[in-house]
Amino acid sequence: MKRLSGDVRILIGVSAAMVLVIVIGAFFAPAREDTDLTPSSDNSGSNGAKAAYLLLSEIGYRTGRWDRPSKDLSEVDAPHTTLILAEALPLDALKEKPGIADFLRRGGRVLATGAMSTSMLPVSNIEPPDRLFSALCYTTPQGLSAMGRAGRVAMPAPARWKSNSIRARVDQSCGDDAVVVHYPFGKGEVVWWSSPAPLSNRGLKDDASLKLFLASVGEPGRLVLFDEYIHGARADLWALAAGTPVTALEWQLAAVAALLIISFGRRNGPLRAPVLAPRTSPLEFAESMGDLYRKAGAVNVATSCAERRLMQFLEHDGGIPRETLRSTPEEIAEAVAERFRYASPGFTEDLKAAQQAEFAKYSARSGLGLVRRIDEHIAKLAAIMRHSQPAPRKDGEESE
Repeated sequence: MKRLSGDVRILIGVSAAMVLVIVIGAFFAPAREDTDLTPSSDNSGSNGAKAAYLLLSEIGYRTGRWDRPSKDLSEVDAPHTTLILAEALPLDALKEKPGIADFLRRGGRVLATGAMSTSMLPVSNIEPPDRLFSALCYTTPQGLSAMGRAGRVAMPAPARWKSNSIRARVDQSCGDDAVVVHYPFGKGEVVWWSSPAPLSNRGLKDDASLKLFLASVGEPGRLVLFDEYIHGARADLWALAAGTPVTALEWQLAAVAALLIISFGRRNGPLRAPVLAPRTSPLEFAESMGDLYRKAGAVNVATSCAERRLMQFLEHDGGIPRETLRSTPEEIAEAVAERFRYASPGFTEDLKAAQQAEFAKYSARSGLGLVRRIDEHIAKLAAIMRHSQPAPRKDGEESE
């Protein structure tokens, strides 16, 4: 077999790297347009439900994402769990019904939104609206339930709950169409919305939508599961690839990889290790830099660095305002003495000497002594801060 030249191998490697970058960018690059309409807890767009997922975890709820079939809900504590079915993608609802029905019989709570999610409920009684569907409808509260007391909610009404249903109680209506209802099933309860808009990132900005969402989820302390299985999420990549040609493609790629290893697996590199040029030690580098500063007579560089270290320490660690640090050495020393009870006799003089170093001609010995004194001031102030105790609060005084 003809051996590939070095240029050809470089070209193949660069091409493979470009393809890899393109593939990674296609899958992981952030979306530039807000076109994802899925109300998923991972979607940060206006139609997503990521804000609802994060909000619940901050106000006393336990949250999680459910990426398994509904039959596995038998493992959760149903009486203290709420399952959110937010506008499911087209799927086999008959396979999901038994698991959700069992979850409800054991005392679970289900919040279902949209027509597709309703088909997964054990009891569904929806139909098209009796009016021309518009983009948005401001609902009319019905009854005295918590969901009814949420107020007028901005919600699309692509479907309605049949009003002749005796078991369901209407909480919100759009005209004569019931768009928010709840009904008991077994030991649990079902809450149905006509649209997932109130729990979306855009909808939660409205106060009434937020109240409706919290009332539908239940009391704080519950475990709230966002069902991502109905949005296409799966527990692992194998489950996600089930029923696709990915398995056959993996075998083909494995065969190609084996052929490549057999063809190019022999040693192609050099027979001896490359010569490594010795690096200069850090000590030699420091000595070289010291010689350069010594020849240039740049004592003011070292003193200026020491002054900046002191000022940064006083500002960031000591909390002294920047305006004070820009004033005279006497005012800086007075502020340090007042804040830390630090009364070093040479502190003011050292501050003056550091500020004058830029214009005065100091010898190397004098500059070294000034830098050491400034570092000693920093060390003493740091020790004072470590061993200081906060002042006790008086009775009735609230902490900040």
